[in-house]
Amino acid sequence: MIWVNNYSCLPDTGFGVIYIVDVTRSLDRAMRGRLPTGVDRVILEYIKHFQQNAQALVRWGGRWIVMRPQASQEVFSALSMPDASLPWRLRRWVAQAYAFSWDTPGEDCLLLNIGHSGLQDADYGLRVNALGWRALYFLHDLIPITHPEYCRAGEAVLHHQRLQTMLSTAGAMVVNSAATLADLQAYAQGQGVALPPCVVAHLAPGRLPAASPQRPLQQPYFVMLGTIEPRKNHLLVLQVWRQLVARMKDGMPRLVLVGQRGWECEQVLDLLERCDVLRGVVLEQPRCSDQELATWLAHAQALLFPSFAEGYGMPLVEALSVGLPVLASDLPAFREVAQHVPEYLDPLDGPAWAQAIIDYMPNAGNQRRQAQCCRMAEWQAPTWDAHFACVDDMLQSSGVGLA
Repeated sequence: MIWVNNYSCLPDTGFGVIYIVDVTRSLDRAMRGRLPTGVDRVILEYIKHFQQNAQALVRWGGRWIVMRPQASQEVFSALSMPDASLPWRLRRWVAQAYAFSWDTPGEDCLLLNIGHSGLQDADYGLRVNALGWRALYFLHDLIPITHPEYCRAGEAVLHHQRLQTMLSTAGAMVVNSAATLADLQAYAQGQGVALPPCVVAHLAPGRLPAASPQRPLQQPYFVMLGTIEPRKNHLLVLQVWRQLVARMKDGMPRLVLVGQRGWECEQVLDLLERCDVLRGVVLEQPRCSDQELATWLAHAQALLFPSFAEGYGMPLVEALSVGLPVLASDLPAFREVAQHVPEYLDPLDGPAWAQAIIDYMPNAGNQRRQAQCCRMAEWQAPTWDAHFACVDDMLQSSGVGLA
C-alpha cells in the first residue's frame, strides 16, 4: 500500500499557526487518577512550549472538541500543576466544551499528537484530512512491531495503524533517538512510503524537585524505574535477588521497584506476592511522587535497567542527571544518549548482573562504581531547550509552520 503525504501542496497563509494540542490521553489519565508516565511528561513539555498560541483538542463522545482559548489555557495549566480537585475540574471543562464549543478552527492549524493517542483509529487520519489541518506527530518507538513478543496481544496491529495514520497525514514528525529513526526508516522502506520531514530530538530528564537529605532506607538499595511489564526484564533481577539472599545473607541490599504493575507479568507478580525469600528485601513503590522519586534516586547505589528493547530510556537519563550510576542492557538507544558512561550488560546474563550488584555495594571498595562516577562527570544531560530548538528549526525549514 502506498501512503501519500496530503500536505505537500498546502499554501502558506502567512497568518501564523494555531497549535491544536490533542490532550485526550492526558485528560483521560488525570480523570482516572493515574500517575503520569514518561510519555505523559513529554506531552506536558510540549504543552508548555506551544501553550501561548495553542488550543486543546479533546476526543470525547464521538466528537472532536477544540476548546476555546481561555478554557484551553485553564486545562493546560491544570495538567501542569495537578491537585486533588483536578479530575472533577477537568470533567467540568470537558462537559462545558462539549455543550458550547462547536466552532472548529480552519486550515491554519498544526495538530500536535505527542502520545500516539487515538492514532490506531482509521477515522483519525480521515478527520485530520477533512479539517485541512497539518499534523506534527511524536513517535516514541516501534517496539510493538519490532518486538511484539513483549507487548499485549494485538498491539502490533494497532501500531501498524498508528504508523499508517502518521505517515499518511504528517506534515512533520519528531523521534526521540537515531535508533528510533532507523527503525522508522526501515519500516517506511518496507512499506514503500516516503518519510515526511523528521527530526531526532533527545528528551530531557524530568524536572524533579530537590531530594530529601534523609535516606528512605538505612540499608543499601538499588532501584528499577518503570512499569512492571515483560520488556523491562524484572524477572531476571528478581531471580538474581533470590540468589543474592543466599549468597550475602545479612549484608543483602534492598531492591526498590518504582512503577505501577502492568500487563502479562504473572511470573513477576507471583515472585513479588508469594516468594518468602524476597519478602522484605524487595519493595514496591507503585505511586511515587516526584519528591519521593528524587529521594529514592539520590540515595541509591545504582539504577538497574535490564530492558530487552527501548526507543529511548528516560529512566537512564534521569538517573545520570542526578549523579546515580546505571547498570543497563547494551542497547543502541542507551549508547546513543548515555555514551560510554553506564556499565552495559547482557540482559540474559544473570551472573554478570549479580556480580555487578555486589561490586556496586558500599563494602566492595566501590571501584567499579567510582569509575562510572568519573565517566559521568564528562556527560551532559539533554535539555528541553535543545530539544525544542531542533523541533522549531524543523518546523520552520519544512514549511509546516511556526506562529
